[in-house]
Amino acid sequence: MTHPIVQDTKGGAIITIQVQPKASKSECVGLHGDALKVRVAAPPIDGRANDALLAFLAAQLKVPPSTLAIQAGAVGRHKRVLCTTLHAAEVLARLGLTAAKGPVV
Repeated sequence: MTHPIVQDTKGGAIITIQVQPKASKSECVGLHGDALKVRVAAPPIDGRANDALLAFLAAQLKVPPSTLAIQAGAVGRHKRVLCTTLHAAEVLARLGLTAAKGPVV
């Protein structure tokens, strides 16, 4: 199963994410082009939004936060996050995504 927002690599699965910081609550809101749009409640100050994103993704994927790392986009809204413990198909399933649809709500 393939999806434009998740790719398998040698080190794990890379998830492409569009982040909206300083939201009223942290939540996954759907697809934004070829990225998963995630709102986080934390402001984009001193890496707090990045930390909130990784904590949110860890909870959604049911993995330890230490298995997630921002590979690109640490200072922007468009990010690539590496999950070292899951393959792309597992990430898609845990996020409720299919090859043809966005998040299942």
